[in-house]
Amino acid sequence: MSIEDVIRDQVTSNDVVLYMKGSPQFPQCGFSSAAVQILKACGVKEVLAVNVLADNDIRQGIKEYSSWPTIPQLYIKGEFVGGSDIMREMYDSGELQQMLKDAGVVDAA
Repeated sequence: MSIEDVIRDQVTSNDVVLYMKGSPQFPQCGFSSAAVQILKACGVKEVLAVNVLADNDIRQGIKEYSSWPTIPQLYIKGEFVGGSDIMREMYDSGELQQMLKDAGVVDAA
């Protein structure tokens, strides 16, 4: 399986995937920490968090897969959403919460 196949499988087999530095319990950079906090604030309970520091092939491969140069990267239902700055803008506007509700990832309440 190529690294692209591994990444494709991760983003299509899980509702929410966050490629980040570190883990949700111990983020290794401020941007990854912000991304985790935003997802928590949105009520996301289940997320596949992939620590790019643990696998250099994933770290490079995800940048090529998305054509996005930075980490973290968020995927919802297989769709690339963006990094922490985009997540923050979408959260502030309510767009991220709506996207997560529409995807059936968080309660509509």
